[in-house]
Amino acid sequence: MAPGAHPLGKVNGTTAEKNDGVAGGGATTAGTTADEKTDYSRWRLKVDDGRQTWEYLETDEEMKAWPQTVADKHHLGLPTGLPDLPPAKTPLAAASNAMSYFSRLQLPEGNWACEYSGPMFLLPCLVVAWYVTETPVPAPKRVEIKNYLFARQHPVDGGWGLHTEGDSSVFGTSMNYVVLRLLGADAEDPRMIKARGTLHKMGGALNGPHWSKFLLAVLGVASWDLVNPVPAELWLLPDWVPFAPWRWWVHMRQVFLPMSYTYSKKWSYPLTPLTAELRKEMYVQPYESINFASHRNDISPLDNYHPKSWVLNTINWVLVNMWNPYLRTNYIAKWAEDWTWWLIQREDENSDYADLGPVNAPLNMLCCYIAEGPGSRSVRRHRERMDDFLWVKDEGMLMNGTNGVQIWDTSFFIQAAISCRFQKDPQWRPVLVKALEFLEAQQFREDCADQERCYRHPRKGAWGFSNRVQGYTVCDCTSEGVKSIMLLQNLPGYPKLLSDQRIKDAIDVILTMQNAGTGGCSSYEPRRGSEALECLNAAEVFGNIMVEYDYVECTTACVQALSLFSKYYPEYRTAEIRRFNERALAFIRAAQRPDGSWYGAWGICFSYAAMFALEALGSVGETYASSERVRRACAFFLDRQMPDGGWGESYHACETGVYVPHERTQVVQTAWVCIALMEAGYPDKEPIQKALRLIVGRQQSNGEWLQEAIEGVFNKSW
Repeated sequence: MAPGAHPLGKVNGTTAEKNDGVAGGGATTAGTTADEKTDYSRWRLKVDDGRQTWEYLETDEEMKAWPQTVADKHHLGLPTGLPDLPPAKTPLAAASNAMSYFSRLQLPEGNWACEYSGPMFLLPCLVVAWYVTETPVPAPKRVEIKNYLFARQHPVDGGWGLHTEGDSSVFGTSMNYVVLRLLGADAEDPRMIKARGTLHKMGGALNGPHWSKFLLAVLGVASWDLVNPVPAELWLLPDWVPFAPWRWWVHMRQVFLPMSYTYSKKWSYPLTPLTAELRKEMYVQPYESINFASHRNDISPLDNYHPKSWVLNTINWVLVNMWNPYLRTNYIAKWAEDWTWWLIQREDENSDYADLGPVNAPLNMLCCYIAEGPGSRSVRRHRERMDDFLWVKDEGMLMNGTNGVQIWDTSFFIQAAISCRFQKDPQWRPVLVKALEFLEAQQFREDCADQERCYRHPRKGAWGFSNRVQGYTVCDCTSEGVKSIMLLQNLPGYPKLLSDQRIKDAIDVILTMQNAGTGGCSSYEPRRGSEALECLNAAEVFGNIMVEYDYVECTTACVQALSLFSKYYPEYRTAEIRRFNERALAFIRAAQRPDGSWYGAWGICFSYAAMFALEALGSVGETYASSERVRRACAFFLDRQMPDGGWGESYHACETGVYVPHERTQVVQTAWVCIALMEAGYPDKEPIQKALRLIVGRQQSNGEWLQEAIEGVFNKSW
């Protein structure tokens, strides 16, 4: 590599280079907005045992040997060449047209792939990790990541928010600006000037939240004095301590883990010409004049969704002013670093380096780089696995919120097809059999190594959100997966792929997922800590992240799976299943608000939760005719039906906890409410028929529906 060169291909504000066989470029001529664009006919989606990655073919010979599929073209926004279908005159005809189109998107292994985007803080974690670990990044990726970020730039102020529909914030603007610079964007590009101006109006990067300050310190663009403590010593606490990290929500603890290791090392990448330029661009005063320690708690009101508690501020003061300088011995530091490093290794090995998600995976790669060096197997394997999170669409390359939603989407496809009775049609049987085969192949067949020592929940018999390799039990994914399999493989003409024992293994896992105090179910594991732990929430931009919570959606999925299981296996754990469902239904009833609604945590928002809640209540005979609470739920939505017959709900409902109508009806939320009303047995067909006419009317001639507004915001704010 040439002196001063970097594998990302750019180390200063004006020059792009070629290094290590990686095509440079991406820099525009100063003062211009000329964009590069890859040849979309060269992108291919590769599938391998549930893994999905995009590859760019460089030669015509490769293209000829590996033609693009309909699915490739669909995801890339290219013409698929499929013929128009007869216009649907009924909802069932529309469903048949959708089945015709969607079946053409099925991947060879039987599942479906999709974009799972929204968060705008994921690419910064990845690209900063790439840069500081000197990971070569091919030109097609660099080009399309830049294209995506420019496409998602706020049209008025030029910044970026926490998610694709959010207002510009310091977190989104500062870190996506950094990503573009690291990938070759010129500082004098007018779009970059506009973004920088917006960042400076918000006070510069010193007003960013904890995560952005951490990433800037790793990059060498900020001093570690700017970062509030991430003490690795917390992992040394005995398990009985009420705030020990093993009690936290799994996403929080698995992100805190590599952050704490890195913070303990105070590791920063050596200064390069490019990061020296960023030191000038990210702040509103000269870098050398900044007293970073005085800005640890600074944060823009636009980012401060969950302000730090006085408890956390007090703890941080003690850690900064007493513990770190005077009480933290080298022995304690090494002990904490050794233990956190062991836990990081277990996370990597139990997932073949796929890791839980797109935040802890790049951070784990960084820790492997620090501990074992750039040539280590762990770093090489992490570099390969980063592709699992990347997705290409018509706007460019983005980072998905997980390594896919393969199991989740395949399960619901099966259930939707059976609801329409398509399983009886011979033309759809091969499609459904392939989907069944995929779910069978992706079930977890064994527990993690060192399960208890690394604080993992049992997983034998469960399913995750994406694929088997990722390896994390998810409560509702397990429930929807086993429900889909039981529904399909017990029908005439379909193979029985899962043995009775494997189905019972899934039920055994579901029965471990109920929270003792409430009867509700959480996402990855039962709640381990008190809600009071939210006073230690240091992220500032997210709410309800410290512990697991009860979710109407997850609870309903468990009830439905267990109830269906009892029909086929009435003698197995009968009393436990009955008691589980009784307590779960009691939770769902108690979670209903006086106005008849339920708050949804995994979709937007009240529409999503009601679909599940009314399905659960309907399964035990609580319908509009027999239940006052169901009548209240129906009235809640009928009062909010929009003039065109549909429903639309804004993501602001997730943030505020109050129903906020969208400016336009949304097909997805309209469908959710229709399902809710039908599950409730609402007797007046006209509101439902009016809504269904809207859904049918928005179907495209090829059978698909177009993406409208985002449908999901998690942890209240992203």
